[in-house]
Amino acid sequence: MSLTERDKKYIWHPLKQHQTHPDSLGIVKAKGCILTDENGNEYIDAISSWYTCMFGHCNDYIINKVHHQMQQLDQIMFSDFTHPPAVELSEKLINILPENQAKIFFNDNGSTSVEAAIKMVLQYYFNRGDKRTVFVAFENGFHGDTFGAMSTSGLSVYNGPFEEFLMDVKRIPTPNGVNHTDILQQLEKITAENKVAAFIYEPLVQGAAGMKIHSVEGLNEILSFCKSKSIITIADEVMTGFGKTGRNFASDYMVTKPDIICLSKALTGGMVPMGITSCTQDIYEAFLSSDISKGFFHCHTYAANPIACAASIASIELLESKEIQQNIKKISDAHELFSERIKKHSKVNSTRQIGVILAIDIDTNMERYGALRDILLKSFMKEGVFLRPLGNTIYIQVPYVIDMILLEKVYNTIEKVLDTL
Repeated sequence: MSLTERDKKYIWHPLKQHQTHPDSLGIVKAKGCILTDENGNEYIDAISSWYTCMFGHCNDYIINKVHHQMQQLDQIMFSDFTHPPAVELSEKLINILPENQAKIFFNDNGSTSVEAAIKMVLQYYFNRGDKRTVFVAFENGFHGDTFGAMSTSGLSVYNGPFEEFLMDVKRIPTPNGVNHTDILQQLEKITAENKVAAFIYEPLVQGAAGMKIHSVEGLNEILSFCKSKSIITIADEVMTGFGKTGRNFASDYMVTKPDIICLSKALTGGMVPMGITSCTQDIYEAFLSSDISKGFFHCHTYAANPIACAASIASIELLESKEIQQNIKKISDAHELFSERIKKHSKVNSTRQIGVILAIDIDTNMERYGALRDILLKSFMKEGVFLRPLGNTIYIQVPYVIDMILLEKVYNTIEKVLDTL
């Protein structure tokens, strides 16, 4: 039996309606930018497997670091112990994070990094005797699938059955360069009528919404307003972090820095799961007390797993290398040129780009997981390119190690498939 057939016997896949889509392609190998299926067919991974493998699959530098760590220390509970990779990783992260970040809290994926941030905020106010329970978030944002993260997300395709169980979240539009005055007026009204605890946002790019890009200046105005009202700001950099926007973090574009930052995905270069929630010294100090109950009693068994820490250290070292920084620039420049080219296509409505992220909106209405989306996905795969449209948006987020020949194949494949629509 093939992997696809064996898979169907026991496995329940995420984001999938098994009644209508029972098959899953068996991938047996990945190296650099190339995925290989069980029949030997190869595909360019043009979305870095959900933006994780930004340094390429099975990167030798990360593998060697992880292999060395596996022979020293595999796993140790983190509530009572520390270890060299955790300490080194925290030092490296603080060195590249926005300058106001002071403490590193370990968890194990993007959703749990957001979950920890939400609990930090709620307990921060609780510890200070100032109960605040309302959050502000962008419309159509996405922050994860655990309950707190899901509450702050605005994509109802994921949240529908759970709406009545979610937290109280007030939603505002993303700033587009001309509407930030209206947004600030909305925020004035929200803060006057509610005890707002925090504003959580995907800085500059809303990933799951279709790589929607918003205004730097507008977001900075919103963050400045929140700071003036003593509202904690949470930057969800799970998708945007580690070079994807052209800078180490999207928050680097703003003058006003977030109080809390959530990290995952490319943190480990896709090698193993890891999540981190960083925060300011002020947030951390609100949990210091002779009263044990004021401590942050939130823990994941695999928090600060030494192997994951080793992968993260290697990823940061790669990110800071001259070669990777040059590659990010080359990809960004190539995207800019292709964006100008593809926007002239009769089937393209608009394009947008920041760093290595390029999004193309097709001039048609289509469901997020509808028939046309499936046709596009299959057409791309037939051409040997893995692209996964979000509704009518085709987006590219290739590994930093891709060569220009393979990147041009991605571009040509998009044009070829659009020609068939």
